[in-house]
Amino acid sequence: MSKDNAKIQPLFAVPGPEPEREVAPSSPPSSNRAAPEPNLCPHCFGTGMEIVAGKGARRCRCRVQKTQADLLEAARIPRRYDHCSLQNFYNVKGNQTIWRAIGETQTLLREFPAVERGLIFMGPVGVGKTHLSVAIIRGLVEKGAGCLFYEFGTLLKEIQNSYNPISQTSEFKVLAPVYEAEVLILDELGASKPTDWVRDTMMQIINTRYNDRKLTIFTTNYLDTRRTTQEETLEDRIGVRLRSRLFEMCKTVILDGEDYRKRFDKQT
Repeated sequence: MSKDNAKIQPLFAVPGPEPEREVAPSSPPSSNRAAPEPNLCPHCFGTGMEIVAGKGARRCRCRVQKTQADLLEAARIPRRYDHCSLQNFYNVKGNQTIWRAIGETQTLLREFPAVERGLIFMGPVGVGKTHLSVAIIRGLVEKGAGCLFYEFGTLLKEIQNSYNPISQTSEFKVLAPVYEAEVLILDELGASKPTDWVRDTMMQIINTRYNDRKLTIFTTNYLDTRRTTQEETLEDRIGVRLRSRLFEMCKTVILDGEDYRKRFDKQT
């Protein structure tokens, strides 16, 4: 055999049986095989897009549901209020102030994201201020908005804990999500004793969101006017400068009525 033929021979030997070995259907079962693929969504078959007859393609409902579940988990809604929605708030026996609060909530949800001002729910304990705030979170999550709920005293405690030398967190790590949240709910504003540190911290948080034009929802048990000579106003609790900013940041919504928690005592 010539040297020329020896060089050519491998070209005829390569293409033979290789394709057959790759697609051979009769290969024996093996315990090392990869696990079968999980069940695919019947609407998008794992692509993330579903076809709607006569309308074209859209993001699949399976991805939307997962996104909403993730957003609700990230919102940090307290377990006590996990059930709260606008639908079950209708069961609360209300007066004119309650119905106005429901209307303001519906307007915000309908017009979001074209909303310039948030809401500050003011009123006595147990009239549904926190319930409405959580209902807003649920409504905005359905629109894909990122929300964050914080009871103000809890937030202050987390900031204080970050100063501990053995703490695994920092003040910046605690406050960064508060600054950056698309929508922030601050519950129980003014409830913490108004020390200089508390007021400075409130100013830092609220002023940052004020300057960044971030939508914020507040609840507070304090009003702008005294009903008795001993009663404090919201301005007494948070200071003149912060109350001034809140007038521009939020529409004031006053709720009045009976403490709904007293109904549980009547049921026993």
